[in-house]
Amino acid sequence: MPKIPVKLVEWNDIVEWSWGLAKKIENDGYIPDVVIAISRGGYVPARLLCDFLGVENLVSIQSQHWTEAAKKGEKAIIKFEYVIDLSNMKALLVDDIIDTGESVILAKEYILKKWKPKELRTAALQWISSVAKIKPDYYYMEVKEWYWFQYPWTRLEDVTQFIKRILESTYNEKKKSSWGIDEIIEAFREWYGIEVDRRYIDDAIHMLVKKGIVKKVNNELIFSP
Repeated sequence: MPKIPVKLVEWNDIVEWSWGLAKKIENDGYIPDVVIAISRGGYVPARLLCDFLGVENLVSIQSQHWTEAAKKGEKAIIKFEYVIDLSNMKALLVDDIIDTGESVILAKEYILKKWKPKELRTAALQWISSVAKIKPDYYYMEVKEWYWFQYPWTRLEDVTQFIKRILESTYNEKKKSSWGIDEIIEAFREWYGIEVDRRYIDDAIHMLVKKGIVKKVNNELIFSP
């Protein structure tokens, strides 16, 4: 069983989900003057919604709660605060997924207070209803059981963090520090239950070597806690 329940999301899924979400928004009669992406996860869905809804104006706000893959920070924070005037505009705040919802809640409060749009509604591709503290005005898919959805725009970042977690945990439990590439690939399958393109594994290992987390000695990787 995977140590974290993970589901792989592909680019085609994102296009289909965004298209479906756009139709729901359009059918409700809400066409925003500006789309606001919650960065970083909301960038791609927000841009697609602009395309599918015919909206030209796109801005972003970085409201962050997850510090790394499947690991929450103590609280959501707004990074790089700035102020724009949306007083005459209907706005749509977009994220990829609403899990705890804390990033969306914080971003919404900040936008209403500082940017003052005429109207603000929220949208997400996915809404994990079992754990979310907020229900978006629009969502494409309700998810009733928690998973870490691995989106294509964070694939290398997530794979790197997942492998690092395998190495750290195994070292702490078994004092194992030496790994072959094939061992890492097999452990990755067992922990997370997904298959990714081999180049993500290779580049993730390259990232870990660059950061000094592992050393490459001949055909072996040595984890350095």
